[in-house]
Amino acid sequence: MNVSQSAAGAATGGPGRAPADQVAVRRANLVRVLGVVRSAGPLSRAAAARHAGLTRATVSSLVAELIGRGLLRETGFQQDGTVGRPGRRLEIDGRAVSALGLEVNSRYLAAWSTDLAGRTRHERRVVHDATREGAERTIRALAGIAAELLGEARAAGVRTAGIGVAVPGPVDTDGGTVRAAPNLGWRDVPAARLLRELLGLPDGTTVAVDNEANLAALAECGRAGAGAADLVYVTGEEGIGAGIVVNGGLLRGAGGFSGELGHLQVDPAGGTCACGRTGCLETKVGLTAAIRTAAPDLAAGGAASRDPRELAGELLRRATEGDPRALAGLDEIGRWLGIGLAVPVNLLNPEVIVLGGYFAAVAPYLLPAAMRELRERAVAGDAAVSRVTGSALGFSAAVRGAAGVIVEEVFADPTRPMPAVTGDG
Repeated sequence: MNVSQSAAGAATGGPGRAPADQVAVRRANLVRVLGVVRSAGPLSRAAAARHAGLTRATVSSLVAELIGRGLLRETGFQQDGTVGRPGRRLEIDGRAVSALGLEVNSRYLAAWSTDLAGRTRHERRVVHDATREGAERTIRALAGIAAELLGEARAAGVRTAGIGVAVPGPVDTDGGTVRAAPNLGWRDVPAARLLRELLGLPDGTTVAVDNEANLAALAECGRAGAGAADLVYVTGEEGIGAGIVVNGGLLRGAGGFSGELGHLQVDPAGGTCACGRTGCLETKVGLTAAIRTAAPDLAAGGAASRDPRELAGELLRRATEGDPRALAGLDEIGRWLGIGLAVPVNLLNPEVIVLGGYFAAVAPYLLPAAMRELRERAVAGDAAVSRVTGSALGFSAAVRGAAGVIVEEVFADPTRPMPAVTGDG
């Protein structure tokens, strides 16, 4: 019995029930077939039917609808078994549907758009001092970048399914409001509403705002080969945050504000953090602290106005060339990082910890000291020490995760309306 038959029987309870039950069953089957092709494709219709547990006739009808929606396409031929004619191969299309991710960082703004198959369509990154410019001007600048990419998509005949936004701080995800972003100086900023107004977005368009570490963690989990259902992603930028994935889903906490690893006190006699507290981990291992510790001449030379990616490259260059100050500084940062990582290791016991941002660039020079410190502090001993690795996505993890949220919405409901997001407001 296929999903359509079993679910319809349970839902209708006999003739005369509203057709809404049939609509729900068909939607569920569309999700199922689309998911099969996404995970196992390219494959023939017959193979898709077997994977989905549906009849060939049902799958043929569902495939026709998914092709009509621009979500699947048939390409080439695939022999299904040893006899009979080869079938056309099904694969994710999505060339006519895109998702847009945006990111606000204290030092830059970024945008990345993708089609449903994960191919990059457009990418933008501009140096921007969000702390100095303030919330309104920063979001206006972000909207300008978004409008440019939305216009390019529209000109190419591509529908944008929605917009995801990554910000460095706790977010009320239901309303899209940034509750607190210490390194930006923002508090209670209605980012989703402001973007809607500036872009003139139609009703029903998703604008999903979330914490950058959460979105980066999702991007890492979705990356081919990541394979970890229990993961902690640690940002390595001006601010330090953690995105926590447990059993494949984000651990948000009761109010959605979990993961503020950078604001745990590690040195009561330390410096003052942007949050107003003393001795936070961020004051020891944030990018500003890294420059001050490992490359103090850069700190005196206007590093605050440079792209973090450029600064990370400079730190790596110096370490690779054997610069004594860089090597000693990165070793010291690694020690403090290990102290900080001991908290999620002892509390959550994740399978893997992924280091993002500048941490990823200089991971070979941070990890030896970090792992020594972590092993000393792991209460359950070496058996409890997580695998720690640098992110392959680097500084793009959060913006890719933001776009990924929109992609997942499409796969979760292929029948969802997709208003013409143009950015003409």
